[in-house]
Amino acid sequence: MYIKSYYVYLMTNKTNNVIYTGVTNNLIRRVNEHKHNRTSSFTWKYNVRKLVYFEVFNNIALAIKREKQIKAGSRMRKVNLIKGVNPHFEDLYTKIR
Repeated sequence: MYIKSYYVYLMTNKTNNVIYTGVTNNLIRRVNEHKHNRTSSFTWKYNVRKLVYFEVFNNIALAIKREKQIKAGSRMRKVNLIKGVNPHFEDLYTKIR
């Protein structure tokens, strides 16, 4: 049996001063779209290219709920969430491909 995965992810720009939160069912494809400007005007405008955090879910409703929870939080909460698993804001895209 195939279990579908859903991802809540955080991306940032080169200087780590913008944080974008999103949800997808294909993390590699979605991050690749961000990296090649095939996404929203927000990520294009602020050069959001670096995957710095993600969580995996097997239920889309839970993933969307978590995305909303993260989006509703302060920037400091997002930074602390990232630093908890990725203290140097490394681009995790190379590790998931």
